[in-house]
Amino acid sequence: MKFSKFGKTALAAALGTAMTFSLSSCIYSFTVGYLYVTGTQTATPAGSGIISAFGIDNDTGKLIELHGFPMGSGGANPGRTVLVDGSRFVYVLNQGTPANGSLPCNASNMCANSNITEFVVGGNGILTPQETFFTQGNNPFRLVADSSGNYLLALDHDAPSNQFCNSVVSGATSCGDVSVFKIDNTTGRLTLVDNAQLTASTGSQVTYFPVPANPVDFAISPGYLLTVSGATGVSGGQVVYPYTYNSSTGQLVVSQNVPQVLNSGSGATMEAATAILYSGSKVYVLDNEALTATANGVTTTSPSQIVPFTIGTNGALQSLTGGAVQDDPSEASPIYLITESKNRFVYVANQFGASQATGSGITGYTIDPASALLTETPGSPWGTGANPQCLVEDSSNQYIYTANANDSTITGRVLDPNSGSLNPMRGSTGVFAVAGPPAWCWIDGRTN
Repeated sequence: MKFSKFGKTALAAALGTAMTFSLSSCIYSFTVGYLYVTGTQTATPAGSGIISAFGIDNDTGKLIELHGFPMGSGGANPGRTVLVDGSRFVYVLNQGTPANGSLPCNASNMCANSNITEFVVGGNGILTPQETFFTQGNNPFRLVADSSGNYLLALDHDAPSNQFCNSVVSGATSCGDVSVFKIDNTTGRLTLVDNAQLTASTGSQVTYFPVPANPVDFAISPGYLLTVSGATGVSGGQVVYPYTYNSSTGQLVVSQNVPQVLNSGSGATMEAATAILYSGSKVYVLDNEALTATANGVTTTSPSQIVPFTIGTNGALQSLTGGAVQDDPSEASPIYLITESKNRFVYVANQFGASQATGSGITGYTIDPASALLTETPGSPWGTGANPQCLVEDSSNQYIYTANANDSTITGRVLDPNSGSLNPMRGSTGVFAVAGPPAWCWIDGRTN
């Protein structure tokens, strides 16, 4: 069969188009990473701890459950989890079983059987449990690794003893603590780091680092560890306490004699900080103020907000002039925040709407590149499932996910890298079922 010149040209074009579509299908339809979710199989924190896992489709962001999941988390009531940068080691903080069956765990409601369980990530996202380790204090609830990947730090709500509490706050009769572990880069095994600054009456080094009582959250920067704590009976944080952090030894050294009172941005004391984040040389603190308060017969409204800071001398936080920005009025109870990979946008997970009937959502903010001030992104907020517990960006920087406790779902949205908008997913609702109420989520971008 012979083709005319025109026919040959048309055939070549058709074949080229077919090859383009074929290559597009091969190139773009693949698993770009894995999303993991910790949680329980029942609605109670005492339920069996589990880990669910999903492959992330590069082209759509759709989640596909991995074979062999959900699997055990290594303990009860799993919460925060850390995948150490540059390694295959994952550490799951299992908070244990609350004494009265309900959270949070504290000095009067101790959690039993708390642990940190190590996992190794294998091919196809499979997790293999390794060893179990224990913090030095009681009621651990936060976990973070430093940027070097050499140390893992756990925040305990209650120190094992009150003997050294006055080393951080003069005259303090109670405190929390940080347990620091050295990570073996070959096996992932954790080795406890002693506190070189404090010596027990026996002559041995103390095995933990005290922090002010009622800790709420902590964050690590290149030079400091910053803990947020609150007064007894207060639901959130009021003060920040900085330690100088030595990334070569894992040592925490007191850098100030007294905790710093957090400024709400208007000159008043922050009353209900819920989270602290270090990103792009800035520190962001979430402030979950009560919507209304009455004093001397006058009712005032104090909306939730984000307050940005810079880190000054000895780790002191310095608020940006005009930096405090209110949460969207249609949202309430902000619990967690992230910045996206290029540090252009901030996203806040809100557990509820202005009333629970209006729904939870993500509030987005654009970071001014010159002033670092925040302005709410057009189109924000964006809806999620009920009561989100975490917020993650996938490793390809295309998608944002929340894991939602009250309806046992994951919500996914497409991230617009130019506007910061979170758009609906293509080809799916963006809502995916997960086994049991979720507590935390993380991403692994390595797929081999």
